[in-house]
Amino acid sequence: MAKDKSPEAEPKRRRLPSAERRQEFILKAIDFFAEEGFESSTRGLAKKLGVTQPLLYRYFPSKEDLISEVYDAVYVKRWQPEWGDLLADRSRPLSDRLNEFYNVYTDVIFNREWMRIFLFSGLKGVDINRRYLRLVRSRILEPIVAEARHEAGLPPAEATDAQVEFVWTMHGGIFYYGVRKLIYESNVSDDQDTVIATAIEALLAVLPGKLANDT
Repeated sequence: MAKDKSPEAEPKRRRLPSAERRQEFILKAIDFFAEEGFESSTRGLAKKLGVTQPLLYRYFPSKEDLISEVYDAVYVKRWQPEWGDLLADRSRPLSDRLNEFYNVYTDVIFNREWMRIFLFSGLKGVDINRRYLRLVRSRILEPIVAEARHEAGLPPAEATDAQVEFVWTMHGGIFYYGVRKLIYESNVSDDQDTVIATAIEALLAVLPGKLANDT
């Protein structure tokens, strides 16, 4: 018996408004780049997204434009404005602020797509990780130096490259814990809070003296 191929028997795919379709492409591109990296052509990317290349170009004139949107969605928009307020809250000891900050911050960055896109972009020379590292410096590392100076009773001063590098050792250690856990699937400590607390304790045991000596 022949199947009924009338329009009523085959529901049409809902036509999305332009803004929703654009967002759908961005979300699918996030999944794609997290799994495949950044080597694929726009033709291959369009095929993976299930659309034609001309349609993709209507929303994103170039692959770089789409990558920029992915960066904004995965990195910029996941930054919470209250994190800056938390780091600057001088009514609390800096160690308490840093422990709370890194626990909520790692809740955001310790996921597979975040990590894989970040690492793929570094390997292939895509600007995503360089842009994000500049954001980390301005929003996390330099404020930590400023707050450590204040807590040590030192006058305000612009953070030097050497001071920022010193804080990078703590930040990078926490980040690499996440890489080993999520990307390498290594046998790491399940006590993430203690890992973070230990890294912060080691930093604050030495950073005030370094800042005082640099003054």
